[in-house]
Amino acid sequence: MTKTYTRDYWENALSALKLEGRNFIGGEYRAAVSGGTFTRVRPMDGGPGAELARGGEADIDAAVASARAAFESGVWRKKDPLEKKKIMLKWAELIRAHGEELAMLETVDVGKPVLASLNVDVRLCADGIQFYGEMIDKLYDEIAPTGPNARALVRKVPLGVIGAITPWNYPMIIDAWKLGPSIAAGNSVVLKPAEQSSLSAIRLAALAVEAGLPAGVLNVVTGYGEEAGKPLALHMDVDMIAFTGSTEVGKLIMGYAAQSNVKRVALELGGKSPLVVFEDADLDAAASAAAWGCFYNSGETCHASTRLLVHRSVQDRLIAKIEAVTKSDIALAHPFEPSAQIGALIEEQHMTKVLGMIAAGEREGAKRAFGAQQVMSETGGYYISPGVFVDMTNDMSLARQEIFGPVLAAIPFDTEEEALRLANDTIYGLAGAVFTRDMDRAHRFSEAIHAGTVWINTYDMSNFATPFGGFKQSGFGRDRSVHAIDKYCDYKTIWQQFG
Repeated sequence: MTKTYTRDYWENALSALKLEGRNFIGGEYRAAVSGGTFTRVRPMDGGPGAELARGGEADIDAAVASARAAFESGVWRKKDPLEKKKIMLKWAELIRAHGEELAMLETVDVGKPVLASLNVDVRLCADGIQFYGEMIDKLYDEIAPTGPNARALVRKVPLGVIGAITPWNYPMIIDAWKLGPSIAAGNSVVLKPAEQSSLSAIRLAALAVEAGLPAGVLNVVTGYGEEAGKPLALHMDVDMIAFTGSTEVGKLIMGYAAQSNVKRVALELGGKSPLVVFEDADLDAAASAAAWGCFYNSGETCHASTRLLVHRSVQDRLIAKIEAVTKSDIALAHPFEPSAQIGALIEEQHMTKVLGMIAAGEREGAKRAFGAQQVMSETGGYYISPGVFVDMTNDMSLARQEIFGPVLAAIPFDTEEEALRLANDTIYGLAGAVFTRDMDRAHRFSEAIHAGTVWINTYDMSNFATPFGGFKQSGFGRDRSVHAIDKYCDYKTIWQQFG
């Protein structure tokens, strides 16, 4: 039986919810060594959120020491694979069992609709932990070919201590992308969530210990990037940093790795993904994909379809259809409203930035078709309506910069060659899509787009079996799929000679 949720239900749940904001180190909650805290502001209404530990270098040192001790003891990495699998599967089930609580924590932190947090983010987080848990007893070593007097064992071994730095747009999902494969591979982890979205990470770590994950295998330190993220990336006893966030910060992470111990780095960074619509496309399907692909999660998605490259002959019809889809299907409302499909932006500073980018685009000549304006200001929250700008050129700032807001830039083209040039004319290479009924062109074009994922006649479809990551300045290394485990491991050869 499907449960019916109302705004009152979530308001009452919030009033009863305990917001735990301390670090989680060595299997227990700990205040920051300095005693410092900071308070989040709720994006949905501007009210006070959780009080969080303001972690710093001393907290990172403690968390790394805890992770290193757990790794060296072998309490997790040497455990029987079947036992490890059972623990991770139990962890996934606990995530599902605490779904409403986790959804509330996510929505309080980031302002997305609570039903999206519950039905999408919680579900995919649990699915990710389960996916990698189920892989643990299916990871094989290799025997290399040798002569008859030798045997060479090629073992895939965990790296050690992983530093994971995750963003605020999909906290639980991306935490699972990092934690699932790194822990399944046998590593210990220090997770530094974005300062805007720490609550679900703390709770996930506590649920992991409840499931049986040994203390110290997963540690969480909250705080600001400069104060906690930077010391983690510079730490001499961290073997790898797995980072999802902006390209600007990704470049800093690479520098910190070089300045310290040449630790490994995996980066999933920004995007400016093209959705290309040819004159023969199904315009209804293209309009739905363009609207949802750009506006879902209030545009705060790294692979959002923020550049619409459309054949000039169908641009006006397509924009009209996108406007119709947006107004009929993508309801912007308070995150506790059951009707809400999109909610608030993450914080006032980010809303101001997005509005500033919109204003700059208009000064450059971008023409507003609809939306892209601040709304619901009476709530105290940070809301911008989904909007489209048309008749743009690819050199305009709205077409080149990652806005991370619900703003779609429509750029007309006349030929396939021009469309491909525009699609690849970006520093990013995270995702893209092509809409056409000509399958020869669809496959030719999808092969030619320089991006880690390309969709044909759809957008944002995936599962854990498919790797996710980018080309160019969208980063390197892959999340999801069996391939994600590889980046948290190294290969070790053991050669035995006979006689």
